[in-house]
Amino acid sequence: MKRFWLVLLALGMLFAFSSSVFAADVKFTGSFYAAGMYQDKTSLIKDSEYDTSTAFYYQRLRVGMYFVVTPALSLVTRFDAMERAWGAPRTAADTVGGVVNDVDSAGTVAENENIAFDWAYIQYVSPIGMFQVGYQQDGAWGTVFGDNSVPLAKIQYVMRKGPITGIAYMGKIYEGNRTAKNAGILATDVDADKYMLGVVYAASKDLQAGLLFVHIRDTSDKAAVVLGPAPFTYLNTKKIYTLQPYFKAKFGPVALEGELQYFWGDIKATDTAGGAKVKLDMLSVYLDAVADLGMFYAGGTFAYLSGDKDATLDGKLKGGLNTGGIDWNPTLILFNYDKRYWAGSLPGYNAIDVPVGTDATAVMSNAWFFQGRAGVRPVPALNIMASLTYAFADKKADFSAIAAIPAHIPMTKQAKDDYGWELDVTATYAITNNLSYMLGVGYLWTGDYYKGSEFFANGNKLQDDYLVINKLTLTF
Repeated sequence: MKRFWLVLLALGMLFAFSSSVFAADVKFTGSFYAAGMYQDKTSLIKDSEYDTSTAFYYQRLRVGMYFVVTPALSLVTRFDAMERAWGAPRTAADTVGGVVNDVDSAGTVAENENIAFDWAYIQYVSPIGMFQVGYQQDGAWGTVFGDNSVPLAKIQYVMRKGPITGIAYMGKIYEGNRTAKNAGILATDVDADKYMLGVVYAASKDLQAGLLFVHIRDTSDKAAVVLGPAPFTYLNTKKIYTLQPYFKAKFGPVALEGELQYFWGDIKATDTAGGAKVKLDMLSVYLDAVADLGMFYAGGTFAYLSGDKDATLDGKLKGGLNTGGIDWNPTLILFNYDKRYWAGSLPGYNAIDVPVGTDATAVMSNAWFFQGRAGVRPVPALNIMASLTYAFADKKADFSAIAAIPAHIPMTKQAKDDYGWELDVTATYAITNNLSYMLGVGYLWTGDYYKGSEFFANGNKLQDDYLVINKLTLTF
């Protein structure tokens, strides 16, 4: 009998200590979209072998799950599923050169075509601030300009005091030390780490400003190279620093926002004597204004991203790391990451090695960007907007100092700096509070930047392109 009561008491104590977990509340948020795209040309090169159109449907499901153990303690997760073009071949899990990572996911492209978890972290709101530990969102700060919302494994601390919010974290971008699943490593400290400090001041709901400092130390290219008595040396060690101030303000019907990003640091070729060192010096500026007059609204956007004309030939790198980001898609064709992800690149001539590439649909880099837009809401559920955009390169590539291969073709300068003009018209209709439908048309007048080097420019012919997209989006 005593044994029976002892077991019953033990079970009761187990239940008492575990009851908060058993009573966890589960909350779901997320989105699903299904879209169709028609692109008239898949290359900007006139009469090329890739001069074809493309049309297809695609979709993605994204679900966030919040396991609320107590009001102060939660487990937060998020996954993407069925992110694929309808009926298209599945991506191989491994390819030549290794696993294909999905840039905005913790999983690979192949995993996202089935299911891939991006977030899994503990969130604890303590009396001295909030702690978040695990894989969570990173790369979004201030305005949408320059944002790359990607999962990152990190330990983050957030403190709020009145109108001031402070943020600090340490993140792991890459781990190359020896582990059970990476036993072939012969070096140590093969890492890429990220450290961040930020502060936001919200004077009111219509006025806020913030400042972010980021440091990245990247030794992921460390390799076993025997140089005399030293068994190891660093190859391509990177030390990157960034300052990112921003502001958002609203004065009556006019909303203003802006952000500045400055990058500095160095890339050191080796730790040995005489190892080359490249200095980083990059600047990005973004300004946006919109006046909302009820049924009608109008606004404009300016962006500048410094470029580099000769990569690292002069010992300096003035562009490349500073981009518009994958979150910011100001047009339907030019500098649109979503279009690139689903439809692929839209290349021009690649006669020389242009630092920012020759893809009109890459994220924005090395650019002066100007856009005007206007919209109308004839009924509350319908939003029709038109925008006109012009962009040109900050720096034209110049590799004239490099000996060409073959020798009879000289390495010369980029012919032009004009990316082109683009006109976009979109209409979005809110079917319900959670379900919307968007129809968009974009036309690109291709600029001469995509003719490549001046040596070939006269013979390189370009063509314009247009795109039609429709998208059904559900949020919950």
